[in-house]
Amino acid sequence: MRLRGDAIHNQPQMDNELTEPTTLQRSISLPMLIFYGVGTMVGGGFYALLGEVAGEAGMAAPFALMLSGLLALISATSFAELSSRYPVSAGEVRYVRMGFGRADLAAVIGVLVILTGIVSAATLAVATIGFLRDLGDINETLGIALLVVGMGAVAAWGVGKSVTLVAIITVIEVGALVVVATMAGDNLKDLPERGGELLPGLTTGAWTGVFAGGFLAFYAFIGFEDMVNMAEEVKRPRRNLPIAILVSVVITIVIYAVFSTVAVLSVPPAELAESNTPIAEVAGGDGWFTGTGLVLVSMLAGINGGLVQIIMASRVSYGMARRGQAPFWFGLVVPATRTPVFATAVMTAVVLALALYIPLVTLAETTSTIILVVFAVVNLALWRIKTIEGTQGESEIQFPTALPLLGFIACIGVLAYRAWDLSFG
Repeated sequence: MRLRGDAIHNQPQMDNELTEPTTLQRSISLPMLIFYGVGTMVGGGFYALLGEVAGEAGMAAPFALMLSGLLALISATSFAELSSRYPVSAGEVRYVRMGFGRADLAAVIGVLVILTGIVSAATLAVATIGFLRDLGDINETLGIALLVVGMGAVAAWGVGKSVTLVAIITVIEVGALVVVATMAGDNLKDLPERGGELLPGLTTGAWTGVFAGGFLAFYAFIGFEDMVNMAEEVKRPRRNLPIAILVSVVITIVIYAVFSTVAVLSVPPAELAESNTPIAEVAGGDGWFTGTGLVLVSMLAGINGGLVQIIMASRVSYGMARRGQAPFWFGLVVPATRTPVFATAVMTAVVLALALYIPLVTLAETTSTIILVVFAVVNLALWRIKTIEGTQGESEIQFPTALPLLGFIACIGVLAYRAWDLSFG
């Protein structure tokens, strides 16, 4: 199998047959991109961490999720506008370079984005094996190894096939949430009487739980930013990327709002926190669907999110290699699959190492911290670009200049609170 390089200038000598670059294939439509975004957010966080968020925030878990959703939506507007201005792989790297004019800072952000992807994929691999334990005893090490290698193989298979698989799993996992919400929907009739329970109390302890749960819940919205790194594989990216980013975030917020409300009205938060598969607890009953069926759907959700994160990390390293900010071999594309296979293999190996040795909650909190730093810098970069350029540039969508500044302040505020809580809480 022959490899062809897109970062040839970094390799001193290459065979002549490698000098014709093989590019990524533009095969992703707007609907598929929306499925991609919703799939990585819902699969990535909600199935894996609903119980953990309920354990921190209690009955106010829906409030904590909506707080995180608002923060994510503000940053999503920045990613939407920037993706239309600069539709390239390793998008965050380009955004920061254009905003600050510093290649070193842009490279640091690129590394942080890659770290986010691999740590998030490891989080989901651990969560998926946790779901599987509900079906019986398994060898956790072997299970994680087979799962991660399998996700890496699919990611290297071809982006069109990978995104189609993501879309199919997204339909299954969102459909399962709708079915479960319908099964437990009778509890919503208690909402007028119990609605006050969903709001945080006035005590410091109540709000501490909400903020802790909200910080963890922010992980459930990670994924929309991955979409910008598919820019070179999307049809009409200047139009489709910003639309897909905003639509997928709004859809995800609605799903979380409805289902988390049904969940805490149906099952005590402490019981949700203790369950490996909290979605099954909400469904209740002893049938196949509420037992084995939902465990399998939860596993698919974890696989879906992990697959997307591996794809994203490999695309960022590919984009950085093309610009001379990473070793040239990360930019090598296999003609047969039109994917950066070497970059995908490296990301898969690192995901496996993290999944084997680091606990689930630690992985999720680490991911949230890293992505908040990235969001803060990207928001500030857009504010600087808009301050300097105004409405200039090839962007099909424009937001008020104050919005990215608000996003920057919000991200820094959350990070500051988290640092204070870890130090003195």
